[in-house]
Amino acid sequence: MAAIRLRRVYDPPEPEADGLRVLVDRLWPRGLAKAAAGVDEWPKAVTPSTRLRKWFHDGGSAGEFRQRYEAELAEPEAVAELDRLRGLVGAGPVTLLTAVKDPGSSHAAILAEHLSA
Repeated sequence: MAAIRLRRVYDPPEPEADGLRVLVDRLWPRGLAKAAAGVDEWPKAVTPSTRLRKWFHDGGSAGEFRQRYEAELAEPEAVAELDRLRGLVGAGPVTLLTAVKDPGSSHAAILAEHLSA
């Protein structure tokens, strides 16, 4: 299976290493022009819901966030999108992009685990 990278969407694209660039945030990143982002895909069905994001930012725990996000990823629309994305991952490198400061400790890492399964 091809590599899945996690990067900040604000970092400049690295065409040789990034492969397919997939934005995994529900909202478009602030202050970033779409042309500069170099985003190839934006599958909102696998991004954390607005309700879940707000709950987490209001003091939700990381452990419970993971449980709730994984429940969202088990919904039919998300399952179909995960299957489609797995096919893309199998075809070459994929970079999951997020605006969070530490992508490795974010929902992007959880999503990467699901795509690797």
